[in-house]
Amino acid sequence: MPDSVSIIAVPGLPDIQAGDDLASLILAALDRNGLQLQQGDILVVAHKVVSKAEGCRYRLADIEPSAEAVQLAGQVAKDPRKVEVILRESKRVLRAMKRPQQAEGVLIAEHRLGFVCANAAVDESNVGGEGEVLTLPADPDASAQALCQRLEQASGCQLGIVISDTFGRPWRLGLVNVAIGLARVPATVSWVGECDAFGRPLAVTIPALADELAAASGLLMGKDARLPVILFRGLNWQPQSSSAQQLVRPPEEDLFK
Repeated sequence: MPDSVSIIAVPGLPDIQAGDDLASLILAALDRNGLQLQQGDILVVAHKVVSKAEGCRYRLADIEPSAEAVQLAGQVAKDPRKVEVILRESKRVLRAMKRPQQAEGVLIAEHRLGFVCANAAVDESNVGGEGEVLTLPADPDASAQALCQRLEQASGCQLGIVISDTFGRPWRLGLVNVAIGLARVPATVSWVGECDAFGRPLAVTIPALADELAAASGLLMGKDARLPVILFRGLNWQPQSSSAQQLVRPPEEDLFK
């Protein structure tokens, strides 16, 4: 393990619009801040700038809610048009909850990509337009890989990309950033068969490296900071073909059915 790691926010990205060249904008922001990509750097990129560039923004005025959306909206006091977008992004809705202390409830859904999260990751914060919502990219892994390829070509360095979003966690309060798309960065790193600091063999220790990076990026991103790109430098990691799908627990391992 390294003795130290640098975590650097990259300021200066503009508000991203559909069709923007995100790689070029990131490179320009790095250059303005006197930063040059180096071998082994990892960039954690908030999904919202990726989603915006890929046109995953929807005007609620253009959404016609289904009967199911209207029914669920009544349960959780949500706009039925937003619920309709949630349903379109979901495989299934697991829970519909309304808490007395909150004006609006929450739908816990299995996203079409397998992630279990609130509202199928459909969000209104930091979208930019009133009455608009943002969804996850259609294929966050492909988005990460395309971005990584562009940045590697421009820099001549081998890099890693993590696309992140903010999720709640079962049995714990508060939100953390997690990995929803990966390029080169291992989803997990197995310590099985290694020993701990006292020589005890490890049998089940598999840290989620990609989620650890995403969570650490949240220390600098902030919800009001306009810092969607975080640079990690100094990590000791081995590039590999990876996918955020490797972080989704298989249904047969669900202990709480």
